[in-house]
Amino acid sequence: MELVDRKYRILQAIIDDYILTALPVGSRTISRKYEQKLSSATIRNEMSDLEDLGYLDSPHTSAGRIPSNKAYRLYVDQMLQPFPLSGEDVAYIRSCFDARSRQIEQISARLARAISGMTNYTAAVMTRMPRDEQKFSHMQMVPVADRRVILVLVTESGAVTQTPVDLDAAIDPDILYTVSKFLSKRLAGCPMSRLHQMLLEIAEGEPEEMSKLLRTLAAQDEDENLEVGSIVVGGRSNLLSYPEYSDVEKARNLLSVLETRDKMVSLLSTRGEMEITVRIGPETGMEELKDCSVVTASYRMRDGRVNTIGLIGPTRMQYGKVLSVLNQVGRSIYELFDSQDDDQK
Repeated sequence: MELVDRKYRILQAIIDDYILTALPVGSRTISRKYEQKLSSATIRNEMSDLEDLGYLDSPHTSAGRIPSNKAYRLYVDQMLQPFPLSGEDVAYIRSCFDARSRQIEQISARLARAISGMTNYTAAVMTRMPRDEQKFSHMQMVPVADRRVILVLVTESGAVTQTPVDLDAAIDPDILYTVSKFLSKRLAGCPMSRLHQMLLEIAEGEPEEMSKLLRTLAAQDEDENLEVGSIVVGGRSNLLSYPEYSDVEKARNLLSVLETRDKMVSLLSTRGEMEITVRIGPETGMEELKDCSVVTASYRMRDGRVNTIGLIGPTRMQYGKVLSVLNQVGRSIYELFDSQDDDQK
């Protein structure tokens, strides 16, 4: 059902007000601040209809209404207005992409700090690189249980992946260390795209137990197009300033996601390129983030890397500003490319 103009305006006013105040919105507030020509009684009737349609919720402690996730989805898809960034904000974002810097970790750290500071949300920057352009540096198998180890792979560029591996039988930690050292030396400089095959080839000439271990490791390293490198998170504590996370247990669950690499990889791994994706509440796919929204954008760099930038905040986040920031990041990346092309001419 499409909303008639008056309901649409009232719903937009409620969302705008709640984003700013985090307080349930009543009919008098709407009448006084947004719709002076409408009586409070008329607005109450419209709000009741919007609640029946699933766009508003009624907290038990107040007579006011708050937007539902359905309302935020409509807001993002149809109601957002352009949010102009200040000249200082634009310059700040551009400064993160210093053409003289060649360390992606440095750029990612600056960018995470910049956009988390500008939005007061938590920002994360994840770098993914084509596997056939990465080379193996070294590895380590870290025992965490009798028959479970963490396989740590490090590339020459400094990208690190950690994968839990379940073994058929317990192996002495000293043996794991020796095998890790042996493989690090044997495979140094191997393209990551060939690591799986190289492990299988080495396994062919080894005793049965060693061969079985190598095949188990190889099974964890099936070829993929992109390999996750660094993940930099900025402004972890920003979300704790919002009343939505005043509950200690809710805050602890949220922080656990931000500290867990596998969950952050899942959160930042989006389909497609050059797209901005907004996931609201349950759309994030994580119970810990059911009261959060996650906005992600992916940008492909000239060297094949794909940087995914994510902003995590309450569902009442300032979506317009967040989208403007991410769009400016994209423009700054292309400006950097253009400047590099000019330097090469």
